[in-house]
Amino acid sequence: MNILLAEDDLQLGELIVYMLKKKGGYMVDWVMEGEDAYDYAIASHYDVLILDWMMPNGDGVEVCRRLRKKGYSRAILMLTAKDAVEDRIEGLDSGADDYLVKPFEIDELLARLRALSRRNYAPFLEEEVQIHDMVLNRTSQVIRQGDKEIQLSPREFQLLDLLLQNKGQVLPREVILDRVWGYETDVSMKTIDATVKLLRKKLDLIGKQDLLKSIRGVGYKFEK
Repeated sequence: MNILLAEDDLQLGELIVYMLKKKGGYMVDWVMEGEDAYDYAIASHYDVLILDWMMPNGDGVEVCRRLRKKGYSRAILMLTAKDAVEDRIEGLDSGADDYLVKPFEIDELLARLRALSRRNYAPFLEEEVQIHDMVLNRTSQVIRQGDKEIQLSPREFQLLDLLLQNKGQVLPREVILDRVWGYETDVSMKTIDATVKLLRKKLDLIGKQDLLKSIRGVGYKFEK
């Protein structure tokens, strides 16, 4: 696996690089500033980007937003000491696929990297799926209604596509966790809820937020 690490803490950066190479056998490039992280990501092929939230010359959230706006589709993992729900939402809303709070165990980081690197999407029989007057384009990961287009993050797309493939059926949270994040990531249910909240906000722009239903104590479903 080829990884780009953007971390401005010298001691932590050295430790992460050493452990990723020793325990994971990964190839790792390491930068310490946001602008360098953006340039490296655009210029090279990485399986996963690890972005620290707080960096000079562009923090991780800013870099993540710029990359997604540019059309960058590779996996992005955010590292941060911020653990409030609002911060988690902001990180996910910027386009990050996963979120790891400092301090963390290196084995947890490795597990999350493995899960992100093997992200697979179900075979697509059709490029677009339509429900009501809304269209989901699976290539561009865009929701379209008339001339209005809404860009989804990779996690939002995976979640919506999974729900649409099973529309009318209640998907337990455990199933969503396994299919979208993978059990090895040890993602909390709060992350699922935060992603659903972000997706609802985007569906609200076209008046479709009510189609995404919460089934208390069970999970979620998308109405037929």
